[in-house]
Amino acid sequence: MLVLAIDTSTPAVTAGVVAASADATATASADAAHTLAVHTLAARVTVDARAHAEVLTPQILDAIAETGKSTADLDAVVVGVGPGPFTGLRVGMATAAAFADALSIPVYGVCGLDAIARQVGTDEELLVVTDARRREVYWARYRGRSRVEGPAVSKPADVPAAPSTVVAGSAVHAGLFDLPRRDVQAPSPAGLVSVAAEQLLAHAEPAPLVPLYLRRPDAVETADRRG
Repeated sequence: MLVLAIDTSTPAVTAGVVAASADATATASADAAHTLAVHTLAARVTVDARAHAEVLTPQILDAIAETGKSTADLDAVVVGVGPGPFTGLRVGMATAAAFADALSIPVYGVCGLDAIARQVGTDEELLVVTDARRREVYWARYRGRSRVEGPAVSKPADVPAAPSTVVAGSAVHAGLFDLPRRDVQAPSPAGLVSVAAEQLLAHAEPAPLVPLYLRRPDAVETADRRG
């Protein structure tokens, strides 16, 4: 199947087209139910926290054009639902939903921290952190393929390094922890699609897209401010 992958939960505005199929090497039934072979056919990444709205759709169209396919060939959309800042996250999710609706294909939301962890692909105790601004980080812990804590938003000093043995995510923020660093800073198209593997393989009905803001946005309606 051909999957459009989108993420705007970090300063990296990411779009890509991924070919996904059941992994023929997964012989155990438990593995086969969760394992997807993914191959990135085209990807576009622009690192600019203020350019989500301007560059995302052109990146999507460029990536699709590079594959020699058209939007009509897409089978599904996978989008990062955060955690991430309100404005950027909203752009990615709204764009993903619009493409899926226009093409009558399913759209699956996945946690961006999960995608980073999947890209690291380690069995070690992993901590993933990204920039939450306000001198805070979004974070989650992983053991193998499983998230065991988070996602949450905290000041770095309030996130103990232990029991994690390695850290990944935003280089600046990962550097605040006294742990060996794995250089995976943002979700990739393949990482996003890998997280949605079980749903994609089962052609499951997607759940509604729910953003992981983890805190209220800075901008509020006037009536809310008065309240």
